[in-house]
Amino acid sequence: MCPNCRAFISSSDRVCPYCDAHVGPRAVEMRSAESLSTFIPHAYMTSVIILVINFAFYLAMVVVSVHSSQQPVSESLGSVWQGFSGRLLLLFGGKYGPLITEHGQWWRLLTAGFLHGGLLHIAMNTWVLFDLVAEVEQFYGSARLIIMYLFSTFTGFLLSTLWDPGTVSIGASAACFGLIGAMMAIGIGRSHPMAQAIRSYYRRWAIYGIIFSFMPFMRIDVAAHLGGLAGGFIVGYLAGLPTAPKSTRERVCQAIAGVSLLAVVYCFLQDFRFYQAIQASMFVQ
Repeated sequence: MCPNCRAFISSSDRVCPYCDAHVGPRAVEMRSAESLSTFIPHAYMTSVIILVINFAFYLAMVVVSVHSSQQPVSESLGSVWQGFSGRLLLLFGGKYGPLITEHGQWWRLLTAGFLHGGLLHIAMNTWVLFDLVAEVEQFYGSARLIIMYLFSTFTGFLLSTLWDPGTVSIGASAACFGLIGAMMAIGIGRSHPMAQAIRSYYRRWAIYGIIFSFMPFMRIDVAAHLGGLAGGFIVGYLAGLPTAPKSTRERVCQAIAGVSLLAVVYCFLQDFRFYQAIQASMFVQ
């Protein structure tokens, strides 16, 4: 893939036939399925930023949970690793239907995607995001990645609210499925073998993930996964792959990405106002 215009080219090309940009000896690093490096996620800056935000909220929840607990610190930390209470998740902006539909707290549809219920939860999502975000950014670029990540989070928890409004739900897995959906969209309308291979590969990811979501002992929000998958696919299909850097299409994508980031900042501010309005000592068990 050309690093400049993202067009599919031959691995032997030294100059992109579409934009005349010089490319390296190989346009795309192909990792062998048998190689040990396949199991080691490759991080880019956007991946790191997203994960830092997720871990910052997780650590903040740990601090509040331990501070509000009546138990010794060692025992409080032990209970934290097992998971947070539903009340703490609501305090930090988890999805909960009545608060969203009856009290107008729509910002929870975004803030819920940056929260995690326990150490295992954030560890699993971190492993997936660490690799997925880098892969999607390589194909779509940063602006489209931001739109996909946030829009799939929104659609995921929106469907979750409509499907099961009475359950508290959180996690970055809606965005994970959104990125999978975006990668599946690459193969739509493109007959190039590489595009079809990418679509087939991530379609298997989606199928395995959905099957895993229905495991009864996992307590997974299936609706959030399905909504995120649909949201990411829609953005990937409509936005398409990047074109010339200064084209109108690219400027529109960058503008939408900027508005999306402002929307996230607004949601976090609303979350903080809600946090201030509720006394943590009265809200957390």
